[in-house]
Amino acid sequence: MTQREWADKDYYADLGVSSSATQDEIKKAYRKLARDNHPDAHQGDTAKEDRFKRVSEAYSVIGEADKRAEYDELRAALRSGGMGFPRGGGATGQGAGGFDFNLSDLFGDGGQTSGGFGGGGGGAGGFGDFLGGFMNRGGASGASNRPRRGADVETEITLDFREAAKGVTIPLQLTNPSPCTTCNGSGARSGAPVTCTRCVGTGFVDEQRGAFAMSRPCPDCDGQGTRIEDPCPDCDGTGVTTRRRTITVRVPAGVVDGQKVRLAGQGEAGLRGKPAGDLFVTVHVRPDEIFTRSGDNLEVTVPVSFGELALGGTLTVPTIDGKVRVKVPAGTSDGRTLRVRGRGIPKRSGTPGDLLVTVAVKVPTSLDDAAASALRTYVEAERSSGFNPRDGWPGNK
Repeated sequence: MTQREWADKDYYADLGVSSSATQDEIKKAYRKLARDNHPDAHQGDTAKEDRFKRVSEAYSVIGEADKRAEYDELRAALRSGGMGFPRGGGATGQGAGGFDFNLSDLFGDGGQTSGGFGGGGGGAGGFGDFLGGFMNRGGASGASNRPRRGADVETEITLDFREAAKGVTIPLQLTNPSPCTTCNGSGARSGAPVTCTRCVGTGFVDEQRGAFAMSRPCPDCDGQGTRIEDPCPDCDGTGVTTRRRTITVRVPAGVVDGQKVRLAGQGEAGLRGKPAGDLFVTVHVRPDEIFTRSGDNLEVTVPVSFGELALGGTLTVPTIDGKVRVKVPAGTSDGRTLRVRGRGIPKRSGTPGDLLVTVAVKVPTSLDDAAASALRTYVEAERSSGFNPRDGWPGNK
């Protein structure tokens, strides 16, 4: 790829945002474009596929604040000619020291940049290395040698419906890499690694390549900035051991089936005291024999008699916090839903949803002589009053 092509490459334009856009605006634009152009939804559409690749490449750069800052600085330098690149384009140019170079040498892949940032195509010595060297920040190879944040961990739990509705705190046992208790995660028997004298703790050493001062990982400490001269015998100097531990998980009220709860810093420990990853707990919810839910509303169906609906009355209805009395107006129809405000699923805002009570007539399968006689008397009286349940029914026409 020529210098002119790199100078003209605009990841902001690929995502349809301005260079002053916030990270949230960039993320929102990427998600929409990725969804609209995803190859799985447009199989065989090469234009959509190419668009998806450009969007993904752009987001892998400006979607991360650190990479975005480096990209902006490099882009400004390319456009101003501050690195000695000719403005007329072409594959070669003259550096500040008067020597010729080829951009493909800097990118390390013969000019092939199909992977872009994070795209898997750059590899060691690719654009990330060059960018890191230009900014004197180490590049991709340096980053791979430094101890990193620990990996994220995922697990699952299953709760009863009412536990999920009200919220619950439960113990959770995990077996994963955790900070070594012998050396407190430092990796050193003495409890503290020593600063590397060659790189003075930076993890990188500079070397002159013509007019450029490029950085590479310090060979004495493997780019870590510190050295373990007395490795901990229990973790072999990594600062991490695999052990079983119990943590407390607080599941918020109103969690829905499939929702994930994030516990920051409860994932795998980072090497030599680096921050731990996060723990993501996927919550599964067992169905309840009485309740269902619709959003933040709690739903329950209550069996009633015809007389209770015709004459009206008061029902005692269960909730997740005990019972509540619900007034049924006289003449209530079968299947009507009555609303009790504030007795549903708790909300994060503090205002709970409602309790939705649906009444369903239960017809007796057998009657004794007295009940049957009374019912016949009622039916005759009903007819005499002129009531016909099929009045207005289209089937009567």
